[in-house]
This record gives sequence, structure tokens and C-alpha cells, in this order.
Amino acid sequence: MATTPQKQPAAGWQRTLVIRLDKFIYNFSRHWLAVFNILLAFYVGLPVLAPVLMNAGLTAPARGIYMVYSPMCHQMASRSFFLFGEQPAYPRQLAGTDLQPIEAYWDTIPELEGVETSNWVKFTYAARAFVGNKQMGYKMALCERDMAIYTFVLIAGLLYGLLRRRFNIKPLPFWIFILVGMGPIGLDGFSQLFSYWSSPFDGSTATGFAATVQKIFPLRESTPFLRTFTGALFGFMLAWLTYPHVERGMQDTAHDLEKKLRRIGEL
Repeated sequence: MATTPQKQPAAGWQRTLVIRLDKFIYNFSRHWLAVFNILLAFYVGLPVLAPVLMNAGLTAPARGIYMVYSPMCHQMASRSFFLFGEQPAYPRQLAGTDLQPIEAYWDTIPELEGVETSNWVKFTYAARAFVGNKQMGYKMALCERDMAIYTFVLIAGLLYGLLRRRFNIKPLPFWIFILVGMGPIGLDGFSQLFSYWSSPFDGSTATGFAATVQKIFPLRESTPFLRTFTGALFGFMLAWLTYPHVERGMQDTAHDLEKKLRRIGEL
């Protein structure tokens, strides 16, 4: 009758590697929140650094930041915050804010030369390419909504770090996250998106299915306040939903590895 060979414990360099990995995971599981917060601080800070560098004349590193963040965000000038200019933001005239719209600066922006205001596709690419100038200032490398999302995930993480030792913070109920966290940002974002999709590029009247969609979602442009508010709400609620679950898992991992490392005399 064949017997199953017993598994031999790791020895030599294999044992050393396993112990180092266990120690790394153990330390990470104890300090995961600090790691998350530091990474988020860098992720949020670099987009703010980009306009600072542009204003200081350090265009090469600034454009490097814009390029790195480009795959993660549309970076449209009309939907981004600006520093060192006449206004903190330059929304489309369609947004109906008290701020001077980006259309008022149209003739001073080379990227928008020859672009019709009704052609939202060409405008999107042009507004994405425009990083700013001396008069308007320079945009951040993330749009208003994304800046709000990641900033408030960071704020929630810092608050969670201060309060988790004193209070038993339970995860946000999922239905509240869907209703309060995702509801406003989804309604604001998708209603705007569908309204643009149903609008012909040449500015003509929509017909057929597009006309039906436009009746449900009339052409609109979200304001900087709405972008920021809905993004902040989503980011804060997302952290409240997920961090308590992550904390529980990390505590279990740290507990198990601590017992193992103490047993073998490595802790």
C-alpha cells in the first residue's frame, strides 16, 4: 500500500525567504492603513503639484505628471480646478454658474482654435490637451470629481485611523452606499453623459432614438460644485464601506502570522 510522502519543512534560503515574506505581510497587515493613506496622499498631491511646477516654469516635470495621470482621468480643462489664474475653475457656459465660462477665453486658447462649441467630441480632446496659461492659471492633473473622490477617501482614511481604536466602526450598509454614495454621482455623471451622446456633433436637432434619449436627459453640463460634492460623497462612503472589512481581514492575518512567527522564534 503506497504511502503519501510527508511534506518537508522549508530549509536554508527557502526558509529565509518564507520568513521574510511572512514578516513583510505581518508588518503590512498591522500598518496597512498608514500605507494606504501615504499612497493616497502622493496620488492626490502630485496632481496639485503639476500646476505649481507649470507656474514656476518647470514645464517638463509638470507635463510628466499630466502624462502619467492621463490614462486615469479625462483632464478636461472645463471640468478641472486651476491654480494661479483668474478663477478656480472654468466650466462650460452650459453649466450656468457665476464663473466666467471657458467660452469667454476661447480666442486665447490655441488648442480650441477652429473647434465649434457644439462639437463636444472635438472639444473634449482640445480641453484635454489644454493645461493652462498665465491668465487662466494651470489645471490640476485630475478633474474636479476625481480630486474630490481621492481626497475624501484620504480624509476618511485619516479619520478612520483616529477613531478605530476608540470605537467599533462597522462597515456602511451596502444599500446606503448604493443610495447615497453611488446614487448622486451616477445620476449627475450619466445624465450629463447621455445628454451629450444624444446631441449631434454639428449642433443640429437630434432625431430618432437620440431625440428620445434627449427628452429623458436634456443637454446639460454639471457644475464644479456638483462634481466636487458627488465625488466627495462617493469617496467618503467608499472608504466607510470597505475599510472596516479590510481591517478585519488584516487583523486576522496579523494574528495568524504572529502566532506562527513566535512559534519558530522569529518574533
